[in-house]
Amino acid sequence: MANHTHCSAVGIIAEYNPFHNGHAYHIKKAKELSKADYCIVVMSGDFVQRGAPAIFDKHTRATMALSCGADLVIELPSIFATSSAEDFAACSIALLSSLGVVDSVCFGSECGEIQTLSDIASILAEEPEEYKQILRMELKKGLSFPQARNKAIISCESLDEEDASILLTPNNILGIEYCKAIHRQNSSLTPLTIKRAGSGYHDPLVTPDQYSSATGIRILLKENEGGITDTNSLYLQIPESARQIVKNSQPVFPDDFSPLLNAALLRLSMDDSSLERYADVSRELAARIKKQLPDFLPFEEKISSLKTKQYTYTRISRALLHIILGITTEQIKEGKELGYAPYARILGFRKDSKDLLGHIKMRGSIPLITKTAGAELTLSEAASSMLRQDFYCSHLYQTVLQNKYHIQNKNEFTRSVVIL
Repeated sequence: MANHTHCSAVGIIAEYNPFHNGHAYHIKKAKELSKADYCIVVMSGDFVQRGAPAIFDKHTRATMALSCGADLVIELPSIFATSSAEDFAACSIALLSSLGVVDSVCFGSECGEIQTLSDIASILAEEPEEYKQILRMELKKGLSFPQARNKAIISCESLDEEDASILLTPNNILGIEYCKAIHRQNSSLTPLTIKRAGSGYHDPLVTPDQYSSATGIRILLKENEGGITDTNSLYLQIPESARQIVKNSQPVFPDDFSPLLNAALLRLSMDDSSLERYADVSRELAARIKKQLPDFLPFEEKISSLKTKQYTYTRISRALLHIILGITTEQIKEGKELGYAPYARILGFRKDSKDLLGHIKMRGSIPLITKTAGAELTLSEAASSMLRQDFYCSHLYQTVLQNKYHIQNKNEFTRSVVIL
């Protein structure tokens, strides 16, 4: 327990989609590595960075994290939680830096080498002219942005091909973005990394003798229709203290949002509204979407039908999600002008960590939101607009959840902060 004069915290940036044994291991190792008093998690809300709904709602996932070692869970604003890896990382780092108590940020990576990740991040942060020229040239050839960026890194004299190949794995990519954000924001956070153990990020297999990926666990949840029993392999992938939470929760999947997607597209085509105003929707992609109307495909089938060499599955998924949620390029621009994180909305905390909130209130540079009622009174109009977008996203999620399971959930204004 921290004393009243000193308080140090390690930050973790996560989606916990869903929370599993590997995440519990990460929290434990982050505390050991940083020697911090507390662990603060910045977590995506009801929608995640790959352009999909989270499998469980944000309060359920926050409860799981708190039951497994996290001391405080703060929601990542929705416009950046569903944005590119660069914006997702920039907002997360800005949020942790603004709390005034976080000394380090600890993330998992496939390589486990912080120096290598930092070296690549500094090139991407500074963008030397040679790098920019090669990137432009490779994009003109029709490569996706990640592929073009990788080629540009390889061609830069500072890095060899082995180092540049690090950009091909998902956790390394995010780790580099965290380091880049620290560099660009001149943040005092120290980056720390833990080598990822167990299955790869996208590995669909779930095995009882190692940490399985969230991807594999989501597939199992879908196959089991959300059920978790004492005998199935899902049970073994969830930390014991969080198993009951999963058993009592209802999962949702991208295709559950198909009616919302098709309704949004039909409404926009009827109004002759521009699809290009929505984040991640280019002119070419807008034309492809319009050409397929009205086909009423399920969400995931729609993504596959729009996928090309130029547009990755995730990019299209994010674009379609932004149309459902009404997130525009202009909103993201305004969010950046606000410094990415103009408030810190608390999803939950542990009772024995309540001193931490006092330290943040004393040392933090942004408002701490514990109650939604009246929260907007402490914010500027632009920041209030960003918070209202968070409420809207969660209410859409709750609409789908309630319709699927015929349950009545509390809304953003009646739901209390989780306290364990």
